Amino acid sequence: MSKSTGIGVIIGNRDFFPDSLVEKARLEIVEVFDHLGLNPILLDSQTTKLGGVETYQEARKCADLFKQHREEIMGILVLLPNFGDEKGVADTLKLAGLDVPVLIQAYPDDLQKMNVVNRRDSWCGKISVCNNLYQYGIKYSLTTRHVMSPSDPEFQRDLMDFVAVCRVVRGLRNVRIGAIGARPGAFNTVRYSEKILQRNGITVTTFDLSEVLGRAEKLTEADMPVKEHLEKVQAYAPNSKAPNSAMVKIAKLDVVLRQIMEEFALDATAIQCWTSLQQNYGCNVCTSMSIMSENMLPSACEVDVTGTLSMYAMQLASNSPSALVDWNNNYADDPEKCVLFHCGNWAKSFLPDIQISNAPILGTSVGVENTYGALDGRTPAMPLTYGRISTDDPRGVIKTYVGEGDLTDDPLNTFGNRAVARIPDLQGLMQYVCRHGFEHHVVMNASKTAGILKEAFGNYMGWEVYEHTRGGA
Repeated sequence: MSKSTGIGVIIGNRDFFPDSLVEKARLEIVEVFDHLGLNPILLDSQTTKLGGVETYQEARKCADLFKQHREEIMGILVLLPNFGDEKGVADTLKLAGLDVPVLIQAYPDDLQKMNVVNRRDSWCGKISVCNNLYQYGIKYSLTTRHVMSPSDPEFQRDLMDFVAVCRVVRGLRNVRIGAIGARPGAFNTVRYSEKILQRNGITVTTFDLSEVLGRAEKLTEADMPVKEHLEKVQAYAPNSKAPNSAMVKIAKLDVVLRQIMEEFALDATAIQCWTSLQQNYGCNVCTSMSIMSENMLPSACEVDVTGTLSMYAMQLASNSPSALVDWNNNYADDPEKCVLFHCGNWAKSFLPDIQISNAPILGTSVGVENTYGALDGRTPAMPLTYGRISTDDPRGVIKTYVGEGDLTDDPLNTFGNRAVARIPDLQGLMQYVCRHGFEHHVVMNASKTAGILKEAFGNYMGWEVYEHTRGGA
């Protein structure tokens, strides 16, 4: 992880507890951050007493430091080596005004050191700090256990999960999505509200598909950008099934899509593919979408804007690519397994046997020769986090669900991009998806990050979150 990942650190103090605890905490957290590759932004031991925060004047100094690093700080860690001054912590956060996630840590006491010169009382102090932040309306996160030392591996896992929460929150509040083309008329399921998204910091920029195809048609195989992208596409996946004419079309479209993303500073795209691209241009855009998703620029088909938003959120949580899939088929008689499927736009991280092919189902209506560019490949066993972000327009809210399971190696004889998922209480999950009007599209990521997403979506973004577990949330 890059040390540009800045985390502000507030070390709480209270004057009738031993100062040595504050000094030791400062040294310890700097060492932990160095080990984890994080950049601590904290007071030095000369600016305030041992670098701690207790008085209002010390809170102002810490807040001023945080303001100077506003662009760098993605979250704030509160350390409580002793009881701490709850007002000092709350005042610092209020004065800094960064509106970033906050993690509250408290040190454990040693039963052998409960005398006046060694006791911490951080257990109690953490409750007081949280009470004050609640009063101030400041959102905060908690560690797995109420008290734990920064050197504890469990705390360090909590800290890295918190950093992931910070990534998700910062990313979602500033994301720019390109909606390329109109929603396919047959897919009411991917309707969404631009206005609700914009109110949450999510910008959608729309593009007419005819303009994109027009720009692609003007390019020729001899143009240098086309040659360069053709080489990249050919190197991305085996393509013996696709004729050269189709590969050139794919490369030309890829050039235009990259130009649009750079010109409009887009983080993700949702593209109309069913069926205008095939009928009016003569290929599938799946390969370009897969390449973008593999390179952490997620792309969803059927202009599923909240689908690609879900891909982006999961990518931020895990630092790995996501894929848009259909909840597609039962798996024999197993109530906890199902088939995940799409024509062929998954990032190749999911497809060790990837190859550029065509789309047989779509080909029945538009001609198989017009569907080259779809990918074929089977996803093997790997961890699974799944979920979905959706705008509930009648209620004016954003709702989400997340959960975890596993992708398996169970036999599956079919085509396209495909996987078998095992999900605890899958039948209960399908009941929830159907009763609450979610889309048939879901997003998968090869991670176990549902808890991170729940914290980011619910606590900091203020969205409705259902975390699916066996027997419900």
